[in-house]
Amino acid sequence: MQIRKKTIPVLSPTGGKEEINAIAKTIRSGWWGRGSQVEELEKKFAKLVKAKYAVSTLSNTTGLDLVLKAYGINGGNIISPTVSWVTTAMVPLWNNCENKLCDINAIDRNLCPKDVKKLVNKNTKAIISVNYAGIQCNTKPLRKFFKGLIIEDCALSCYTPGAGKSGDVAIWSFQAVKTISCGDGGIITTNSRELYKKLKSLTYFGITQDTYKRATTRGKKSMLKPGYVWDFDVKSIGYKAYMNDLQASMLLAQLKKLKGFIKRRMQIQKFYNDNLPKEIGRPEYSGTCQFYSASVKKEYRAELMEFLAKKKIHTTVHYKPLHMHPIFKQKRKFPVADVEWEKFISFPCHSAMTLGDAKYIVYFVNKFFDKKNKNIRIN
Repeated sequence: MQIRKKTIPVLSPTGGKEEINAIAKTIRSGWWGRGSQVEELEKKFAKLVKAKYAVSTLSNTTGLDLVLKAYGINGGNIISPTVSWVTTAMVPLWNNCENKLCDINAIDRNLCPKDVKKLVNKNTKAIISVNYAGIQCNTKPLRKFFKGLIIEDCALSCYTPGAGKSGDVAIWSFQAVKTISCGDGGIITTNSRELYKKLKSLTYFGITQDTYKRATTRGKKSMLKPGYVWDFDVKSIGYKAYMNDLQASMLLAQLKKLKGFIKRRMQIQKFYNDNLPKEIGRPEYSGTCQFYSASVKKEYRAELMEFLAKKKIHTTVHYKPLHMHPIFKQKRKFPVADVEWEKFISFPCHSAMTLGDAKYIVYFVNKFFDKKNKNIRIN
């Protein structure tokens, strides 16, 4: 097979004229801050994931920070899986919390409830459950021994059916290579009106009514009529963490394409499962396949990745365990994560790909192992 000139990225956003037109319309509207587009996005996203309320933010990371602040968490410890992105271990440090990283299950790579149970104590303020690669984490066993706050990190599971339902509050990501994206952004979903009101205030300096509401309000009984109420009150500490209408308008266009995006990822997931060689371990089924994180013997991984790079195929590892970073170092063992992560290999999987791309990738993965099995020099 002829080598391609352009590399197939492991992850990539997908956009087009719909997103361009949506942003252009917002630019022409003259309202670029948090306004009607953000409100529409929050309502539609809450409906999608079957939550009562949604609060958009600058990022999933910002969302996690705001949730901890809304619950008044400052100090104590927070438990999260060691196989995760930096966010889940970094944000607790911003809130003076001790990180307690837990081991993972070998199969789904989500947190291991048995290991979590060893870590829970009277100072545990929350457990962060991550849906690895969009694979739903089972949090039911946690409720048998922990009655506190469970935060479901859905950054990789937009939208896996049932995601956002297994914790007390959920945080989502619209970062550049997520299922739908606006470059960066996030959203928090909850069924608690009290938490919703706290979060809305926290995203805008503790101000009770944002500029859009004041610009479209003239008295309590005439909401959304032309006018401007310049006065406002700051009742609590807050932050500048809100999404704007430019981002939201792009996401509203992306939201219309979500089913199609997921369908393509599912096609690629199935094609890989059906056609990759036996030497590649298949991951658990994912409802989004945010990335296709397979496994291969550690003695083959670096060589395979280098071989594929020469064929213009980008691969990566999701993720190096957090306890291996100096800032998150733990005084305990991780018998599963320490072994399993050395086998992780992620192949390209995103909605900008074609099945032809997937066939090209599978061809060269098979080619690598054909040569390996025949003791032919790899090049």
